[in-house]
Amino acid sequence: QVQLVESGGGLVQAGGSLRLSCAASGRTFSTMAWFRQAPGKERDFVAGINWNSASTYYTGPVKGRFTISRDNAKNTVYLQMNSLKPEDTAVYYCAGKTTGWEGAVRAYDYPYWGQGTQVTVSS
Repeated sequence: QVQLVESGGGLVQAGGSLRLSCAASGRTFSTMAWFRQAPGKERDFVAGINWNSASTYYTGPVKGRFTISRDNAKNTVYLQMNSLKPEDTAVYYCAGKTTGWEGAVRAYDYPYWGQGTQVTVSS
């Protein structure tokens, strides 16, 4: 059974930091990514990483503040979030696919998903 389990969300003040983790089990993924979904909005791409961490990808609003990384020995992907802003408030989802990056910034590019973890940034 394939599972992606996120952890690390919570409530933080603006300017603070959080580190999200996503532990995968049941299979390994060539490409892993983080998405987020705010209330009433679509699920948007945040960051992605290829299998050997040689390539990372970010949406514009988080560049320079968020860092995606992975530990293949632990089958885990991380999202370090610094300088958080109230507009970063959302449910954050981990996603995985078994093929290469291929420009995968849309939710439907990923067949495997975690259950999500809430991140709330207060002003």
